[in-house]
Amino acid sequence: MALDGLAERRDEAQAAMGNGNGMASLPPTSRSTGRSTGPAAYADRRLRVNPNTEHKPQDYRDLRGEYAPVVYSALERHLPPSLLEADRDVKLQFMRDVLAHYWPPGERNKVQRQKEYRQRILHLYKPLHQELYNMHPSSFFLPTFLEAIRSNTEDRFRSIMTEPIPGVYSFAMLQPGFCEMLLQEVENFERWVHTMKFKIMRPNTMNKYGAVLDDFGLEAMMNQFMEQFIAPISEVFYPEVGGGTLDTHHAFVVEYGKDRDVELGFHVDDSEVTLNVCLGKQFSGGELYFRGIRCENHVNSETQHEERYEYSHVPGQAVLHRGRHRHGVRPTSSGHRINLLLWCRSSVFREMKNYQKDFSSWCGECQREKRERQIHAVKATKRAFLRGAEGTLI
Repeated sequence: MALDGLAERRDEAQAAMGNGNGMASLPPTSRSTGRSTGPAAYADRRLRVNPNTEHKPQDYRDLRGEYAPVVYSALERHLPPSLLEADRDVKLQFMRDVLAHYWPPGERNKVQRQKEYRQRILHLYKPLHQELYNMHPSSFFLPTFLEAIRSNTEDRFRSIMTEPIPGVYSFAMLQPGFCEMLLQEVENFERWVHTMKFKIMRPNTMNKYGAVLDDFGLEAMMNQFMEQFIAPISEVFYPEVGGGTLDTHHAFVVEYGKDRDVELGFHVDDSEVTLNVCLGKQFSGGELYFRGIRCENHVNSETQHEERYEYSHVPGQAVLHRGRHRHGVRPTSSGHRINLLLWCRSSVFREMKNYQKDFSSWCGECQREKRERQIHAVKATKRAFLRGAEGTLI
């Protein structure tokens, strides 16, 4: 399930910081004239900006609804201290009230239409390669990648990666056989859609060609892909943008070349972490260019020289980066290129981001501004010290 625009639909009052003690104010869950009971009794409490890592969340795997159980488990660590030991139902209602801000009626209707569209496809579409629809690690991934995942250490991850610029990692990932099967499955689905005269849902507003993998049955497999093989890496390299609390995904393929998309403009992704893997085929051009990591306030700021980098795609080779890392795609000059994209999202990070004003832990421009403030502060301190010294001498 997509959480598009999760962090953008909050009222300004809800985004205000708390009292500076690492807590952030929540809006009241309900208004009553008498004494409050249940979750309303905690309406004046505050969500913790930093999670309580020692708290063990309750089990929510029995829940069914818009959000995956892992969302509630992750968000529970951010609950106010007075609520952590409350009954499960009380905590659950409190968290649902928080999450409900992201789902206005129009958005819920859109999601419902998307579900109905997928159900119709799943009822009628016959997969070409049934083995794609369940996770088979040894058939999907290269041995070197699997060994790094099993070791689950930063040193082991780095041993299979290159990091040409900070925050961008490239590594060999997918078996050639898996790439070929997925290409054939996508082509089979597109032919089926054309024959059935279905309207194919495109991956996003920028790409006119490609398909959403979840739409024709690959949602469960791609969720395992994220949880078992991307989340461990993201937790190590992207903790400051929710890399350790990834809970939803948007998986799709994009197509470039003749009679397809040619290039893609400068943009950021609707994700916390993005995996981009070339599946094939024969092509030239289509380089992926990066231009620095930015928060919403600085997304259009100037690019520094050291932030510029161009990546050339190789079939089976992955590139991993933050969703807020600005990038674009050069024109594909010849041939046909298809890439697998996995946008990994953290609803907890998106909620807590609304209570923060400083993103210098990951935004390049925030970091630059912070350094400038520190330099000015040091210079002002030196000037004040020198004036004081001169007064003493006089």
